[in-house]
Amino acid sequence: MKEITKSAALIAAASGIVFGVLTPLTASAADAPLEWGRCTGSGLDPRQQCATLKVPLDYARPGGPKIDLALSRIPAEKPSARRGALLLIPGGPGGSSLDDPSGKGQKLPKDVRNAYDLIGFAPRGNAPSTALSCGLDHADLALTKLRPWPAPDGSVAENMSNARRVADTCARNGGELIRHISTVDNARDIDRIRAALGERKISAWGVSYGTYVGAAYAQLFPQRTDRIVLDSNGNPDPVRAERAWLQAYEVGVEDNFPEFAKWASAPGNPYRLADTAAEVRPLFLRLAARLDREPIPWPGANPEELNGNVLRQTMLNSFYDPDDYAGLAQLILAARKGTVLPAPQSPPDSALQNVTAVGVATICNDVAWPKSTAVYRKAVEESRAKYPLTAGMPRNAMVCAAWPWQPKRAPVRITDRGPADVLLVQDERDVATPLSSARKMREAFGRRAVMVTVDSTGHEAYLANGNACGDATVSRFLATGERPDADLYCK
Repeated sequence: MKEITKSAALIAAASGIVFGVLTPLTASAADAPLEWGRCTGSGLDPRQQCATLKVPLDYARPGGPKIDLALSRIPAEKPSARRGALLLIPGGPGGSSLDDPSGKGQKLPKDVRNAYDLIGFAPRGNAPSTALSCGLDHADLALTKLRPWPAPDGSVAENMSNARRVADTCARNGGELIRHISTVDNARDIDRIRAALGERKISAWGVSYGTYVGAAYAQLFPQRTDRIVLDSNGNPDPVRAERAWLQAYEVGVEDNFPEFAKWASAPGNPYRLADTAAEVRPLFLRLAARLDREPIPWPGANPEELNGNVLRQTMLNSFYDPDDYAGLAQLILAARKGTVLPAPQSPPDSALQNVTAVGVATICNDVAWPKSTAVYRKAVEESRAKYPLTAGMPRNAMVCAAWPWQPKRAPVRITDRGPADVLLVQDERDVATPLSSARKMREAFGRRAVMVTVDSTGHEAYLANGNACGDATVSRFLATGERPDADLYCK
């Protein structure tokens, strides 16, 4: 994503990158064929099969140590109509699509399922692939620590201290694998998956962070792409990478709060918060400020109190899907009375350790973050003044502020070089990847892409929070290759 500097060019040449294009990988004679067998786990489609693929730990040393990637597939339902393989690229970073052929893949229309083997995978570092863990303390697995919120007065001193502690723990416990978790590594793994499947080209449906991986793959291996759908797109900033995604929460929350306010003030709503939509925002800000001063004990939660930042994080989480508005409203109603709801259910710490480690490693390895406390203090101050709902969090110091390693390479710069085979789909009101960020992805792809903007609210559009017009457009592209001639707005 950055222009390749002289030093980065040397690294790029060693790993096969030449001016933004990777030398395509094919399965070598030494590669064992995939052995598909029964998958472990419950609730899976009986047709789903699983296999393990070995890939280089370090692509600069392709003959060196290998790690395992767990793959899954459901074969095309109509062999005579089979076109190829559709790879389901998960979000995150830290997500897995291993079960998706049995899950979201079955929401695809039949003509798409007829045409493609549906392929899922656990990206490098994600169990049951060779798994990564930082071995963090339970308290450091709280989302308000990992997506760090400043102190109530705007101080970032504690955040910087947390960053140093978590970075040191990850460096001590992450082994060699933690240095080889990145978006470019994921893109190269995808080409190994393509080759192992015996496909000359591969189609993909990437969601959220998966749009960044899919875009990187389309940039680095342009002649290996067939039909690429990128759903809920972030800004592929060639300097800041995921830092730009995190900052976008400022805009995403502002785009979405009016929808919540309308819902929360609607007559007949059993969780109605106010008589008018205009009253909901100041109500929320007053409550968050009160909880900053007077947290409410919350046994069983992490952290074990409902403070202002926990309320703000709950708001942000709830905006991913309007179906979650009711949970946020119930929490607000309880907190205004000085009480709390039952502690939210959380995945086991072992799962959080894995997802957290992969997410942290990816974000920190993709791009260098500032190390200066003063940089974050100034950025947080500006953010708090302009976007009070998010209180400075989107520009705050993550663990990457103390990450001990520099990125191995510059981020991939997405360009219009390559075949015109990319379709972007985007909800108009998306808290995590707002429309303004998706437009940056659209601009970067230029003639290669068209974008379908859907008049809808939520994160993830296709077959999720979108609408019939958007779903039909994406389905038609996957099934037939037909794309709109120009960008499309689906009302």
